[in-house]
Amino acid sequence: MTGAGPKVVLASGSKTRAAMLERAGVRVSLDPAIVDEEEVKLAARAEGIGVDEVAEALAELKAQRVTRRHPGALVIGADQMLECEGAWFDKPTGRDGAREQLKALRGKTHRLISCAVIVRDGERIWHQIDRARLTMRNFSDAFLEEYLDSAGDDVLHSVGAYQLEGLGAQLFHRVDGDFFTILGLPLLPVLGFLRVHGVITE
Repeated sequence: MTGAGPKVVLASGSKTRAAMLERAGVRVSLDPAIVDEEEVKLAARAEGIGVDEVAEALAELKAQRVTRRHPGALVIGADQMLECEGAWFDKPTGRDGAREQLKALRGKTHRLISCAVIVRDGERIWHQIDRARLTMRNFSDAFLEEYLDSAGDDVLHSVGAYQLEGLGAQLFHRVDGDFFTILGLPLLPVLGFLRVHGVITE
């Protein structure tokens, strides 16, 4: 239930994150931040910064880019990173990229790191990082092509080229972690913060 607290802005164009918040009863406005994520990741790699810290830095950067446009609002920046055997994965560019990512992850366990940072009037006031471990089964090349045919452009909208809430579930042997974190937002801690700040009722 929505309370009378401050306005909530999601510094993202992610329909999945927005839907999670709205289905949980949070009225949220979308204002996507323009951030060169690749540049940030390359710099982090060069400096030896870990994947968790990169997710946090990107989430905060997104929120800070948007906060000045929404005085008094709680601006949520969010980011998700996928790490497998030391390699970082981004959203694939095209079917060929999705195929290569899924082949690289096939039969292995990878980590998803999701971070949310909340900023108000330029001040970071809260953050949360959560992690999940997912193990892909050793599916066949024939299954992979069938999956890519069926999933279509959906494979381009998430790191790792899958969406666990849909056909992507068929790729996995085991999943350990919070479902919302896997979708890209540590939702329950976010809701707890919004409850304390009167955005949703106690």
